[in-house]
Amino acid sequence: MFGLGYFKGQPTDYIQRYSSGALRHEGLGLAFYYWRFNTQVVAVPTTSRDADFLFNEITSNFQEVTLQGQLTYRIHEPKKAAELLNFRIDPEKYIYVTEDLNALAQKIINVVRIETRSEVEKRTLAEVLRDSRAIAKDVEQRVREAALLTPLGVEVLSVFYLSARPTPEVAKALEADYREALLRQADEAIYARRGAAVDEERKIKEKELESDKALEQQRQTLIDLQGANALKEAENCGLAMEKEAAYRARSAEMELAVLRGVEPRTLLAIALRELGHNAAKVGNLTITTEMLASLLNQTPPGSGS
Repeated sequence: MFGLGYFKGQPTDYIQRYSSGALRHEGLGLAFYYWRFNTQVVAVPTTSRDADFLFNEITSNFQEVTLQGQLTYRIHEPKKAAELLNFRIDPEKYIYVTEDLNALAQKIINVVRIETRSEVEKRTLAEVLRDSRAIAKDVEQRVREAALLTPLGVEVLSVFYLSARPTPEVAKALEADYREALLRQADEAIYARRGAAVDEERKIKEKELESDKALEQQRQTLIDLQGANALKEAENCGLAMEKEAAYRARSAEMELAVLRGVEPRTLLAIALRELGHNAAKVGNLTITTEMLASLLNQTPPGSGS
């Protein structure tokens, strides 16, 4: 029929049908026939939606930082949203005839930006770069507690930052500082390794010196022991020689004791006989008459008395 149309809503869209300016039907995923000339259809999406954002903020130490992220929201009270925003669609093409849906996303982004600025202004650049995940969690909580989106029937499900970057000049400076820190750490590691090598070498030398000292002490002890042994051996040898000499003297004394009572001539005869027995061992021997006379206690011949 020429003026009659059929509409079938998405299951996740809250549909409102107005006819001649009055609300006739509403609910999720409605399907109905309608008159084209006097019917308006509103479709409020209730599924979660994502919105990307890019913020340039100033930290507490007056450094610019760029935060790129994404938020997720949903319209959980579609009637409130439909009262404040125009979600009218073309029922035949199922496209929105206004930009209010995009405007809603921008409103949410603005609220998130306000809370993000409050969190960034409390932190230094280094803290923002390091704690972006914690900042996102704080911003998400602040948005929920502020309830700025409650009149729109919207709730924020999540906020997170994909990146946090300083300006290119500051980034280069931070990279240079970090690079220098890494170089210092590398130098400290090299110095520590060299120091450890020197300590190990010193320990080795100390052990070598201790070993040499122990060897020298053992050598000195050996020398002292050898000297003591030599001295003791010399003492023993001297004692042995003294004993041997004493024994010989005693033996000679005993032998001579036998001859004490023998008269001189007999002794002379015995002596000459012993000399004769050992004549081969005697080189030169001179016996004068004076010697014989002194032995015999007689006056030599031709003395005149």
